[in-house]
Amino acid sequence: MKFPSYLKKGDTIGILCPSGYIPLDKVQICIETLHKWGYTVFVGKTVGHQNSYFSGTDDERLLDLQQMLNDANIKAILCARGGYGLSRIIDKIDFKYFIKNPKWIVGYSDVTLLHSHINTNLKIATLHSPMAAAFNDDGYKNEYVTSLQKALKGNKAKYSCNPHHLNKTGKVTAELVGGNLCMMAHSIGSTSSYKTKNKILFIEDIGEYIYNIDRMLWQLKRAGFFENILGIVVGGFTDIKDTTIPFGKTIEEVLAEHFNHLNIPIAYHFPVGHQTKNYALKIGGTYTLTITNKQTTLAEI
Repeated sequence: MKFPSYLKKGDTIGILCPSGYIPLDKVQICIETLHKWGYTVFVGKTVGHQNSYFSGTDDERLLDLQQMLNDANIKAILCARGGYGLSRIIDKIDFKYFIKNPKWIVGYSDVTLLHSHINTNLKIATLHSPMAAAFNDDGYKNEYVTSLQKALKGNKAKYSCNPHHLNKTGKVTAELVGGNLCMMAHSIGSTSSYKTKNKILFIEDIGEYIYNIDRMLWQLKRAGFFENILGIVVGGFTDIKDTTIPFGKTIEEVLAEHFNHLNIPIAYHFPVGHQTKNYALKIGGTYTLTITNKQTTLAEI
């Protein structure tokens, strides 16, 4: 796994929207904070730009991303938001320059597709982390946003959370991959899908019906996605909905039904996902997952 260079003061971070639209004013505090961290900021044309649901046409979003991938002066690309749209342009992206001069790709949600595509095909580490909106309402002060600052500087992360009654204790060290469950299910059968063998997998999601989470898990299971993985980290499953006729299980029970027969460490309610508690994780990085009856710890090696 190749790691992009870590950032130093004065380096440039590009901000763009490769998927959904976000108003410019929602990105302003993020821009100001990055300046305070000591970085120069280049704002892409897709930030604050709108084309219906998207931050521009497919061509406009592709061009913004391609130009930043090719720009030697930009050392990291922060996706201002997720939403939907990367799958419409992923196969048109030219990664030739990026392979020779990798830079940190930062974001989560829909950006999971970009993470998985790069991890599988290019073997270059990326950053699953808070995006622009997380900086608002004093969010730039919290430990989750500042975990991004530390990750960009090259600090080794060590995160802990409380135990959960569904956890399966154990300890494993392996490469970490993962992100949004919907996007991972969406990528199955494509060249962008993660290869999960001998890896620690983390998952999270938002706004889904319980039955649809179950369906996505079955799809991934039938595709062999969970075979030979070494550990699972379950993050936030926020704003989960149920149908008029209840599914009959909580989201935790659904997840446990799919995972708990596996003889591997499994942690629930880890602080990652569509929520304030969203630590920066280096996809492609090596981590030690330690789960005891008292605490869950994920530490970067």
